[in-house]
Amino acid sequence: MPLQFRIETLWYGHHPLALLMAPLSWLYLAALACRRFMYAAGILPVTRLPVPVIVVGNLTAGGTGKTPLVIWLARYLQSLAYKPGIVSRGYGGSAQSRVQRVGPDSDPALVGDEPVLLAQRTGCPVAVAADRVEAAQALLRQTQCDILLSDDGLQHTSLARDVEIVVVDGVRRFGNGRCLPAGPLREPAARLDTVDLVVAGGRAALNEFLMEYTALPVKSLDGRREMQPAGFGKQTVHAVAAIGNPERFFSMLRRSGIDIEEHAFPDHHAFSRSDLEFGDAGAVLMTEKDAVKCRRFGLDNAWYMPVDVGLSETFERKLKDLLEEVRHG
Repeated sequence: MPLQFRIETLWYGHHPLALLMAPLSWLYLAALACRRFMYAAGILPVTRLPVPVIVVGNLTAGGTGKTPLVIWLARYLQSLAYKPGIVSRGYGGSAQSRVQRVGPDSDPALVGDEPVLLAQRTGCPVAVAADRVEAAQALLRQTQCDILLSDDGLQHTSLARDVEIVVVDGVRRFGNGRCLPAGPLREPAARLDTVDLVVAGGRAALNEFLMEYTALPVKSLDGRREMQPAGFGKQTVHAVAAIGNPERFFSMLRRSGIDIEEHAFPDHHAFSRSDLEFGDAGAVLMTEKDAVKCRRFGLDNAWYMPVDVGLSETFERKLKDLLEEVRHG
């Protein structure tokens, strides 16, 4: 079992090792409190940009659905006549430059898989860097964007933000409720009380906005073919996912009526062609994020399922009101 899945068993189960690791979580919390104090006291600088900044993040390590939400937010902002830009850490990329611009055809091995997907699905300018402040400043110099989306930047305190949105996995929630490394939490769950909006995928609690997933027609990796899930017929399909919570993708495929054999890989896995060869003629179906990395293999029988998300009109009004407050100071 890969290390990631061993860790998730610890975090989302009732493993006694989590209790033994509790003192390490206390040290983590102490370091977090010290860091917050240094920012609040001005010892560490906070940079405020001349355009509104919306941060989309989560409290837990691993995926919760931030990327689909950022895509939705970019499109919604465009419908309001904004010109959004997107900044990201570019996790999994190996680019050595301090700031890397990302386009639809960028190499995910250099800039990360999620930024390439964001560029493809939104048409927005995207920049990645270890320091999101540098990435944001580069976008403001090089483009006409008038609002910024920071993907997974909740804990990147050096970038001042006007709106904070936290995405919660509505099914797994916060696991055992402990902070790293004994549990999945990057910050205590009480942090939700200080953010502007909480979005939950799959199932929403009180004061959370439900984010509903919609599976779109599957597409071949070369983008030339498209079909409904029923097109797989009764054949068993090799379902591949290298995301934070592969079971979310596998469950969506089953709900779409596809008979699958699961193949879960660690998040941001660097695929090789052999990873997708299963010794039979069965079709391979993967997430859109994984397809970004696997198109170069030229597989004839490989497909991906794009996903869109939807949010309520109430959420739209709330976000629009927050932006109006920012506009008027």
